[in-house]
Amino acid sequence: MLVTSCRSLLFAAAVCACPVLVTDSLYAQSGFWDSTKDTTDRAMRFLTMREQPNAERARDLYQEADQLFRGAASRFNQTERDGEAEGTEKKDFARAAKLFARAADAQPGTALAQDAMFMQAESLFFSDQLPDAADVYERLNKEFPNNRHVDQAAARAFAISQYWIDTEVATQDDWFKFNLFDASRPRLDAEGHAVRVLDQIRYDNPTGRLADDATMAAAVEYMRQGDFETADEFLTDLRETFPESDHFFNAHLMGIRCKLEVFAGPKYSGLMLEEADKLVRQTRERFPDRLRDPETSEMVARAAAEVAYRRAEKLNDRAIYREKRSEYGAARLHYQMILRDYPSTPFADRARQRLEAITSYPDVPAERVSATLLKRIFPDSRRSSPLETKFNSPTGERSESIYR
Repeated sequence: MLVTSCRSLLFAAAVCACPVLVTDSLYAQSGFWDSTKDTTDRAMRFLTMREQPNAERARDLYQEADQLFRGAASRFNQTERDGEAEGTEKKDFARAAKLFARAADAQPGTALAQDAMFMQAESLFFSDQLPDAADVYERLNKEFPNNRHVDQAAARAFAISQYWIDTEVATQDDWFKFNLFDASRPRLDAEGHAVRVLDQIRYDNPTGRLADDATMAAAVEYMRQGDFETADEFLTDLRETFPESDHFFNAHLMGIRCKLEVFAGPKYSGLMLEEADKLVRQTRERFPDRLRDPETSEMVARAAAEVAYRRAEKLNDRAIYREKRSEYGAARLHYQMILRDYPSTPFADRARQRLEAITSYPDVPAERVSATLLKRIFPDSRRSSPLETKFNSPTGERSESIYR
């Protein structure tokens, strides 16, 4: 009896102590992994010659970089005012960028790191290392979403993209496209990098002040490259997302042009023509004040006339196809649609002539009518098997169907 009581007391004590032991074990395991992670991080920093985590060291590096940046900026402004030749300002900006990068690395994930990364990008921007600056602006927004520098970073990124596009336009006739010496531009495909930067502005701050500007700039660049389908996607996004934008009206006019350019011809889908026609009507409904300007009104009228011409051309092509198949009923229907909806197009005269020529023709070929009647009178003698639905029978019979 005494032995049983002792065992019960020991078991109760073990049960009571178990949560404490488990908690201590979890804390010990967590501490072990944190210690291992910290040791590994320090070792990797040592091997890659990066700054070790040190708040005081980070502040010292930031202050040193800030003094260097301010001195270079002061001399840069003085040089611009006096019109003198550049001195060592760009080199000092480049040195400041390296110090800011070390400061951010010495205290990652903090407000100081956020400011240091922004100033690193600014230093790279003023030292004309624009591809590196764009990368740091992007990394800043990725590591610190909605940071306090997001608008300024977007403005810098937008300026970088426009510079790359303008430079590419100015050098588009050059036969050698690879950039070997200019650190302010990407090595290759500057316009592609520019559009990627514009798209990143939209992604990082979709409701920011420059989001609609970046969308329009990307659409314009795609139109310049001849990629009207992608340009139409950006313009559609602008119309749907930024109805208060200053580019709203131009997005309608450019959208009509893009849709007409994407349309592949009368033998292909007419979806783009329908969307273009809808956009023309929306333009007239939404901007009556703009259409009071004769030049703008004429521009929209020409776009509407082109849409009507393309749609009439497609109907005419369908009618010709039906005539070739001796389906005169369908051909007459298409010709009548041309006369009803697009009487001012050149295809209206032809539609009128063809209607007179095929008035007495049967709707469908006579042999096709005979074949249909014969099939109804003499149906196929082969019996079709009924559609039976198999399912698991509650009685266990595998062949049971809905008819049992």
